[in-house]
Formats: sequence, structure tokens, C-alpha cells
Amino acid sequence: MKKILSTRGLRRLSHPIATATASSSSSLDDQKLHYQLLWRYQILDPNSYIVTQWNYIFLLTCVIALFIDPLYFFLPSVGSDHACLSSDTNLLASVTVLRTLADLFYVFHIAIKFRTGFVSPRSRVFGRGELVMDPYEIAWKYLKSDFVIDLAASLPLPQIMNWFIIPKMKRTKADQTNYTLSLIVLFQYIPRFFLMFPLNKRIIKTTGVVAKTAWSGAAYNLLLYMLASHVLGSIWYTAAITRQYSCWRSQCNEEKKRFPACLPKYLDCSTVPDVDRQYWYNNTNLVINCDPRNDDASFKFGMFAEAFTSGVGSSNFVRKYLYCLWFGLKNLSSYGQNLDTTTFIGETLFAICVCIGGLFLFCLLIGNMQTYLQSLTVRVEEWRIKRRDTEEWMRHRQLPLALQQRVQRFVQYNWLATRGVNEASILCSLPLDLRREVQRHLCLNLVRRVPFFSKMDELLLDAICERLVATLSTQGTYIFREDDPVDEMLFIIRGQLESSTTGGGRSGFFNSITLRPGDFCGEELLTWALLPNSNLSLPSSTRTVKALSEVEAFALGAEDLRFFSTQFKRLHSKALQDAFRYNSHQWRMWGACYIQSAWRRYRKRKMEKEKNTSNDFHEESPNNNVQHLGATIFASKFAANTIKGVHQKFPLVKPSSDDDLKIPKLFKPQMPDFSKDHSDT
Repeated sequence: MKKILSTRGLRRLSHPIATATASSSSSLDDQKLHYQLLWRYQILDPNSYIVTQWNYIFLLTCVIALFIDPLYFFLPSVGSDHACLSSDTNLLASVTVLRTLADLFYVFHIAIKFRTGFVSPRSRVFGRGELVMDPYEIAWKYLKSDFVIDLAASLPLPQIMNWFIIPKMKRTKADQTNYTLSLIVLFQYIPRFFLMFPLNKRIIKTTGVVAKTAWSGAAYNLLLYMLASHVLGSIWYTAAITRQYSCWRSQCNEEKKRFPACLPKYLDCSTVPDVDRQYWYNNTNLVINCDPRNDDASFKFGMFAEAFTSGVGSSNFVRKYLYCLWFGLKNLSSYGQNLDTTTFIGETLFAICVCIGGLFLFCLLIGNMQTYLQSLTVRVEEWRIKRRDTEEWMRHRQLPLALQQRVQRFVQYNWLATRGVNEASILCSLPLDLRREVQRHLCLNLVRRVPFFSKMDELLLDAICERLVATLSTQGTYIFREDDPVDEMLFIIRGQLESSTTGGGRSGFFNSITLRPGDFCGEELLTWALLPNSNLSLPSSTRTVKALSEVEAFALGAEDLRFFSTQFKRLHSKALQDAFRYNSHQWRMWGACYIQSAWRRYRKRKMEKEKNTSNDFHEESPNNNVQHLGATIFASKFAANTIKGVHQKFPLVKPSSDDDLKIPKLFKPQMPDFSKDHSDT
């Protein structure tokens, strides 16, 4: 939001009082005056948040105001069994209050437009153009363009007409319907209706869309369709009242020469208690000749007869409004096909407008509403079509049933995890800095759960988060197979994996562990990337990794790891080396096998020593054979129990021979050459 002070404003601020407001020691009153002056000369950016939010608020206010104005059409009503018209004063007061509140929003909108800058058309050659912030230029441009329409829409003409002009007119209250109708339609409703089009255009230009969600867009278009039905029903009602009044006036003119004569004031319900009016009402034929239910009457009401045969004209406001709204919805939806018209020109033109308007609204508003609603299920429909194509392709290629089920499980799991959204394409369309922030928000907390990454600094973690790629695997999927090339390193977020090895295919050797969230696999690639003299060929996997359940993980490719090893020297630190060996399952397996082999060698030497000692004791003391035999049996049992416990804790070796003390040699995992001297180690 920018501020600008005109020459007149600078002069005022240069006043001693204004100068005192800018000082730090100014009083509270001077500060208030200073802020008032700043607000007075403050210019708003048309693309700012405040102006955008106000446009949304004012658009909703315009729709509500368009609902309020047709309520004036429901003021007249037909007196029950008195052949007269009356006006609802309570409804008039309520509508006046609502109309006045809506007018205040229109006035405030005019004030905001006087303080909103605009882009100069002459500066749009390059870029978005220059924003004009001069108050006089803004006011002059607004006065020449939209001010007249905004002013016409904000004037309280119906309030003035109904409360000040109509009561002082010589005409009766029954004639006020025509005045109110012409005033609202010609001078107020049309400008207010067309005011919504530039407002919609301005909102779309600023934010891109009027409705931010599909449901709000559908509700907005449905609201506009209800508004059209509301306007149609109210016009139909006041036209029916006008038609009834025209019949009464024509019959009254015919009865002026007879006795008792019909006076125009008798058509107003305020004269019902009059004795002369009661005498006229008991002797007149006006009620019979203007009864819409009388088929023999010469006056035909056509499509307006429904307002009187159903009792709408004499009902209260709620029943009257709902019935007229239903009439508008019914005839707009059916394009006026159910309307029974006469040869009256006005009635025929009204029916034609209903037919054309219903067709136009159905194509425009209902079409937009259908588009918004279809956007809610467009992803589901795309996924359904893709799944159907996949199933047809599998049947065409005659894939085995088990393989088809695995493919279907992956497609289903991919939909549940991503809802058909391609996250990679969305991230690639963002700027680099914004993409880093998004990746950091999505991946940083998950990456820190990996023990191997807990030793890294923030800079390296940000670089890793930027290059992580989300992967999904279903149950039974093989991530890596032993002796296959490893092209990525996997960090588990959800699910479980089984990592097993046979030690290069040696007989009698098998190791299996379970990888859980926070673990990683494919560490052979990290070792390959950290080697200074690594060749172009990828390393071979030493383990077979299989998904035990649905797995969600992040993957780092070979090129990304090579980039980290060359750009970040902290990967060569001693602490990171120790963390890698501590969390690597290859090093854990090698360490367990090494300890197990050392323990067995120790037990073998100890048992041989005990056996030699037992033989020496047997030769020296034959009388103690029983005692040494018991000690030998006890030692043998102890050794057997110890070896059994080692096998249960480290089920790494399954000897094929009868000698339990022999173990196949397990090669030490390859360790990167960290012989380089780094200042941060």
C-alpha cells in the first residue's frame, strides 16, 4: 500500500500543527490529527489485499441489493372480498431499512474508488505499466468513466418516492404500483445490475477467479439463478395486480353513468368503512365481471389469473413471496412452456421474455454451475479412465492374474496417496526459492527422523530436501535385488521393508532384518558417491529389499548423491562416518558376524584347553575321574548353551557341516577413502 500527499496536503502538513504531529514528542491529539491527514491523502493499490477483499464484499452486497429492490413489488395486495387495493406499511418500513443499508455500501464504494489508483494506459508498453497515484488524476478519470453509473445506483430514490412523494400526490394509494415499478426498473435496478459486470471483471483480473472453490462457484451461480427467479416472480405478481386494477378501472368507468356511481377512490381499501362505498359494493357488477375464476367474464387475465385463483394476491408476505419465487423457478426452468397467455400485447411480450431469459440463464448460469460441479469429480473421472485403460491393456497382453492384481493394487494405492495430483510438475512450475521452501516444509521433519541425517547441518539438509523425490511401493514389491545395480538411496517414511542377503549366494548363509520408518537402504550408492575415484558404473546391491506393506519413502538418485559428495565437504566428517557405520545394516551385519566368529574361536580355544586340562588330571589322579568328568560335562553344557544363545541373537550363519564352530568368512563392507584432510573433520 502506497501513500501520496498532494501539494495541498504538503502545505497542510507544513503547518506547525502538522509538523508537531511528525515529531516524537507530539501529543495524543496531534497524533490523531496526523493519522487523519495521512488517511485523507492515502491512495490504495488496485491489486492490494484490502481492495481485493472489498471487491468481494461489495459483490456480495450488490447481489443482496438486487434481492431487496424487487421486494417493493410486493407492497400492494388485494383486499379480501372488498375489490380494493391496499399497501403493506410494515413491509415498506422493513424494505426501507434494508435498502438504506445497501445504499451506504454503494456510497462507500464510490469513496474507495476516489482513493484507488490506476495503471496509466500509456505506460503499458513494457511490463504491467506505471501506477498513477495522484488524487486529482484519479478523481478526474473516475468522473469521466464510472461515476455516473455508481451515483445512479447509490441514490435512495425508492425511499424518497414511497415516503415523501407518493403520500402527497392526489392519486390514490392504488396507483403507487406503477410509479414504484418504473422508478426501480428504469433508474435503479438496471444500473445496479450492470454494475456487477465490471466488478466481476476486476476481481478476475486481480485474483484470477471469482470463486476460489468449486462449491462456492456453484453456489454463486445458483444464487444468480435464484435472483432471476425472484425478479421474474415479483414482476409477475405486480403485473397481475396491475392487470386486476386495470379491469376494475375499466368497469368503474362504465358504471359512472349508473346509480350508485363508481368512484376511483372506492378502489382503495382505506374507504371500505365508508357507507357510500358499502352501498356501491352491494349493487355493483364490478366483482363479477373482474373475477378471474368467472369463465363468462369478458376480461381475460391469461397467465395472471393464477395469482388470484390461488389466493396469492390477498395472502401474507411470506406465502406471497415463496409462491412467486416458485413461479419464477418453474417457468425459467421450463422456458415458459406452461404459461397460458391471451392476445394482450404486454402479456405476450412478458411470456416471450420469460422464454428467452430462461434459455439464456440455463445456458449461462446453469452451464457454469455444472462446470464447477464437474470440476469436483474431474480427478476421479480421470483416474477411473486411466484404471480402465490399464485393465484393458493387461487383458490384451494376457498378463497373469497375480501380476494384474499387483498392478491394480499399485494404481489404487497411488490414487489414495496422491489423489491423481502430479506433485513433481507442480513443484517444477514454482520459482527456485519458493520450491525450496515448499520442499523444506514437506520433507525436513521427515528427513530429521532418519538417524543418519541427524548429524548433518541445516544447509546440507536443505539441499537434500530440495532433491528428494517421493516414491510409493505396494506390498510384495522388490525395491532392490541382490547383485542388481543400485541407482537410488531410499529413506522410509511409512511402512515396513524386509532386507535380506545370502552373502553373495554362499550356501549356509542367510540374514534378514526389518526396515521401519526412519531407516534407509541402498547405502552402497552413498559409499560409491563418496569415493574420490568412483567410476561411472553403479554399485551392486548386497541385499534384497522387499516391501512387507504399503511403503511411502523419499529417494535420492545417484547423480544427486554425487553432487552432495562434491559440493559439501561435511559429508566427509568423522561424526558422519561413525553415524553411517552405526546405522548401516551392512556394517551391523558384518560386526555381528565378526563378533560371533571371534566368540566361537574363543570358545573353541577354551574348550580345547579344558579338554587338555581334563586329560592331564585324569593321568595324574585316577581317583578324581568322577569329579573331573562332572566338570567336563558342566563345561560342555555351558558351551552348548552359549553357542545356542549366540545363534538366537545373531541368526546369521547356518552351518552345513556338523562342526558348529566353523563360520563362513564374511567380507568387510567397502569403506570410502576419507584420507583427505578436511578442515571441518
